Amino acid sequence: MNLSLSDIAPPLRWTAPGQIAPIAEEPQLPEAWWQAIPLDRACAIVGTHAVASRLADLAVAFWGHLVLGDIMPLLRFSDPAEAERTPETLGKDVVEKLFTGVFDRLLEPASATAVPAQQDRPLPEVIDGLFATLDERQRAIARDRLYAGDRATLDELAQRFSVTRERIRQIERDLREHVEAWLGGPEAAPLVAHVTWLRGRLGSAAPADDLTAAVPWHRTELRTLGIPVWRFVRTLLTGYEETDGWLVAGGADDLREKTRQLFADGPHPLAEAVTMVAQLGVREDVAERWILAVPHLRVLDGHVVPWPRSINDKAEAVLAVTGKPMSPEEIQERIGEDYSLVGIRNQLTADDRFLRVDRNKYGLTRWGGEEYLGIREMIVREIERAGGEAPVNTIVANLTSRYDVSESSVRAYSGGPGFERSQRGWVRVAGTSSGDYQPRKDVSETRRCFRSRDGRWWHRVDVNAEHLRGSGSPLPTGFAAHLGMAPGGSLTASTPTGDVVISWHNQPTMGSIRNVLADYKAGEGDHIFLTVSDGGELLTRHLPGAPPGMPPLNRALYLIGYTAPVASEMEGLRLIGARVGLPETATREEILARLRERGDRDILGFLGG
Repeated sequence: MNLSLSDIAPPLRWTAPGQIAPIAEEPQLPEAWWQAIPLDRACAIVGTHAVASRLADLAVAFWGHLVLGDIMPLLRFSDPAEAERTPETLGKDVVEKLFTGVFDRLLEPASATAVPAQQDRPLPEVIDGLFATLDERQRAIARDRLYAGDRATLDELAQRFSVTRERIRQIERDLREHVEAWLGGPEAAPLVAHVTWLRGRLGSAAPADDLTAAVPWHRTELRTLGIPVWRFVRTLLTGYEETDGWLVAGGADDLREKTRQLFADGPHPLAEAVTMVAQLGVREDVAERWILAVPHLRVLDGHVVPWPRSINDKAEAVLAVTGKPMSPEEIQERIGEDYSLVGIRNQLTADDRFLRVDRNKYGLTRWGGEEYLGIREMIVREIERAGGEAPVNTIVANLTSRYDVSESSVRAYSGGPGFERSQRGWVRVAGTSSGDYQPRKDVSETRRCFRSRDGRWWHRVDVNAEHLRGSGSPLPTGFAAHLGMAPGGSLTASTPTGDVVISWHNQPTMGSIRNVLADYKAGEGDHIFLTVSDGGELLTRHLPGAPPGMPPLNRALYLIGYTAPVASEMEGLRLIGARVGLPETATREEILARLRERGDRDILGFLGG
C-alpha cells in the first residue's frame, strides 16, 4: 500500500501541522508521519488501534462539525449511514471503532480467490464495464436521469418507454443499488481511491470547474452512456453541495458563515486571510475566489473586510482599511455602490463611530483626535485656549495650519456676529453690549432646533401643502440669530437647484424650498432638517413621515432626527437632552422641563410629559 493516512483522511491536509502534531505525534514514528509514511507501515509500528485512536482524537478536537464521510470518504462505502453523522454526535469511542474497521479492511491480505484488480485499465473503461451489462432502457435512465445535468422527469421517461412512473422509479432504484454494490467490489477499488484523492484535491470548497479539470480523463466520454466521466464521478462525491458555481462539502451556508466569522473583528491583509480560510479546508489557490463569493465580505486594498448591508458599516470598513480620514466623496467612491452623497454625509454625522476631523474629513472615533465643529466654534475654542481673547493673526495661523479652511473665511467669521474686538484689538467672544442683537431665546431654547454631533444646530421643518406649493415660511428668531442674522439683514444659502434667501424684516422668513422638497420627493407630513454651512450652503436631511405603529419613544427620537434603535428609555432621553443643548448628566425632569420651555409639545406628548 502506498497511501498515507492523509490520503484517506483529507482534513489532515487542510489542518495546520502545528495543530495536528500535539495530538497525533508518536515517539516511534517520524515527524508528520500521517503524510510522510504509508498507512500500513504506521499501523505495523504502533498498531491499527493507535492510529485510529489518534485520528479519532483529531476528529473530535478539530472536525467535530463535519460528517464522518467528509473526514474519511471510504466510510461512505463501508458504513453509509454512520458516514452522515458527526464526531460530536457519535463520540470518540464510536468514531475510533469505525476508523479501525476501515483500516482493517484496507490492510487485510488479499483473498486467494479474489479477482485481481486490473489497475492498468483506464478508469473510463472500468466505469464503462459497470454499465455494459445494462439494457438500453436502463442505460437511457442512467444517462437522462441519474447522471444528466438537466434531468428527465419520471413522466417523460414513462411515456418514452410506455411504462408507469413507478416502474421508472423502480428501475432507477435498482440502478443505484447496482452501482452501490459494484463500488464495494474489488474492480471499483481504483475508482474509490480516485474519489478519495479527489476529495482531498477539492477540499471543503472548490470551483465546480475544478472537478472537470482535476484529471484529463474526466472529460472523456463514457462509451456506454454518452456522457463525460466527470458527471458520473460527481455523483460519488456525496456530501458536496453545488451552489453558485462551487462544490462545497458539508453545506454551503455553514461554510459561508464560518468564513464570515473569521473576519468579524475587522480587516485582515489578504495573504493572512488566505491562510485563515485555508484552516476551514479551502485550498489556498482558490481561497481568494471563495472569499469574494461569500456574501458580506469584500477585498478592499489588499484586505478582506466585513461588508454588511448598512452604509455605516461599509464606511467604517473603508476608513479602517485606508487608515486615515477621508471626505464623504472619497468614501462614496470607495464603497462604489448606489449610495447618495447626502446619505453618506448624514450617517457620518449621526453615527458615534465617526469623528469629523476637518471641514470635509471624517475619521474613526477610536483613532482619537479633536473634533472639528465648524469655523465659528473653532474660533471660540482658540479664544478659550488663549485665555479669553487672541490676536486674529494667531487664530488664522492656528486654524489654517490644522484645517482645510481659508484665511479669508476665518477673518470674515472673526469679524462677524458673535465676536468683538478688545481694547488692544484682539478678538473675543461678544458680550451683551447694546450694539449686539440678543434674541429672547437662544437656539438651544428654540422650538424644533436640534444640535447634531458635529456641533451644528438644525431646524426641523414639518412639510405642509404651503411648502409644496412654493410658499415661504417663518424661521424662529433664535435659529436665525444662530446663523449670524439680525433684524434688517438677509442671508443667501446655495443649493444644487438654486439659492434660498432668508430675510429678517418683522420676523425671520425663509424663501421657497420647493426644489429641495422635489429632489427628495417629499410629501405632506415628512420632515426636513436644515441648516447653513460655513460656506453658505443650505444643508438638508429628509425623513419620511413616521411609519404607523412606531413606539412613542422612537416617535419622539424621530422628531429630533434620530432613527437608530435605543436600548432603553434613559438612553433615548439622554440623546434628546444632548440634541437640545443639555449636558449628559441632565435628569429626566430637566430634559422634560427644557422641552416645555422650548415649546416642543409634540415630543413631550410622546414622552408622557
